[in-house]
Amino acid sequence: MVPLKGTSKPARLSLSMTPISIRPYQATDAASLTGLFRDSVRSIAARDYTTAQLHAWAPDVIDEGKFGHRCASKATWVAEVGSRIAGFSDLEPDGHIDMLYVHPDFQRRGIARALLRHVEETARAKDLRRLYTEASITARPAFEAVGFRVIVPQTVALRGEVMTNYRMEKRLVAQADLPPPTL
Repeated sequence: MVPLKGTSKPARLSLSMTPISIRPYQATDAASLTGLFRDSVRSIAARDYTTAQLHAWAPDVIDEGKFGHRCASKATWVAEVGSRIAGFSDLEPDGHIDMLYVHPDFQRRGIARALLRHVEETARAKDLRRLYTEASITARPAFEAVGFRVIVPQTVALRGEVMTNYRMEKRLVAQADLPPPTL
């Protein structure tokens, strides 16, 4: 604990002081990301979805090979804090963000924002004009915080359960359309 500036009250050091590193997905990440996905859905999304919906979304048995292939089939990045995997996200060639998950221990610490910033920088470098996703009720605020807007709420069926998510997008100005830097 360190005292807050101008006060004698102690404050906890936050993870925001610990650097978040973002690296490309590696095949050896499959098991960790599968577990992170399940843990994140089942603990964080529990405030917005029923137990049955959570188990349909993140079942007890998830094929790590298929999950790993899903990550390897597109640009996927892993966020680390220290030596721990804190979250992951991806970007498909058309600007679709299929997955954004943050480990329960790292919620509200800037991980989602850092991943989305990285995804956006990559999209801009590829001259993509928009990013889009289907965000859960739980993830919607994280996407809105970085400029996404809801296009339409959706009802989706998954493994016999029906749940709500949001089709969201963020329009981008491509690198080619940005004014040249001033010297």
